[in-house]
Amino acid sequence: MVASWLLDLTAQAFLRSPRLNDLAGRVSDSGAGRWTSIAAIDVGAPAPVLTNALYERFTSRGEADFADKVLRRCTSGSAATSRAKAEGSRPAGDRAHQIDGGRSAMEGGPVGCEDRQM
Repeated sequence: MVASWLLDLTAQAFLRSPRLNDLAGRVSDSGAGRWTSIAAIDVGAPAPVLTNALYERFTSRGEADFADKVLRRCTSGSAATSRAKAEGSRPAGDRAHQIDGGRSAMEGGPVGCEDRQM
């Protein structure tokens, strides 16, 4: 048997509202996850579960929406990539293009979706 405070809270929430209709789906944070993640980075200790949980909190607030739009525009599903494929040129979202972009960033060159309209 696994006993935990978080499991108890979860069970109580499902007892009150089996479909969780009374909850908004937005998760705030106290800051403890932030400083713990920063401390882990400072000492070089991996803390992926904690850091991902913090990122999920940000996502629940819609804070990732703009970044997701940029990512969508810069990946293979974009209109620019479809156009490049139709024209027979290298799609902007392919692996070689991503590597070239990373190399350019490391060398201080331009980075981004400069050939696409947002």
